[in-house]
Amino acid sequence: MIFRKATRNDVSKIVEMIADDELGKKREKFQIPLPPEYLEAFENINADKNQELIVIENENFEIIGTLQLSFIQYLTYCGGIRAQIEAVRVKKGKRGLGIGKKMFEWAINRAKERNAHLLQLTTDKERPKAIKFYEDLGFKATHEGMKMHFE
Repeated sequence: MIFRKATRNDVSKIVEMIADDELGKKREKFQIPLPPEYLEAFENINADKNQELIVIENENFEIIGTLQLSFIQYLTYCGGIRAQIEAVRVKKGKRGLGIGKKMFEWAINRAKERNAHLLQLTTDKERPKAIKFYEDLGFKATHEGMKMHFE
């Protein structure tokens, strides 16, 4: 598998994967052409040195997965850096083959390379299989997350 930084040409494939589940279908707008908001978001992510939007390719250069790592500098932990992993997706038809585990192994190593002292994630409580997967990888539910959505 090849892990590489996403390019503008990859955005459509990324959005297609993000939209391809029960929760993603409710909040994403995958269509061709893509709504311009996705490309604008990509440009902002790409310009930020603390954001890494990654695609994973197989030996045929087919994009089979994606994830985003954010590196957050803060004052606690003596000015530590925490890594946040988001939007982890494996292409339909490629799930259950161990790709997700390899993606997380890569992300953990990348976070360590960037001197992060922890890797964190959030997951929807409606994703019990994902929660079990993360727990099996060694993640622990140490905090209660809260969100406020704006209309």
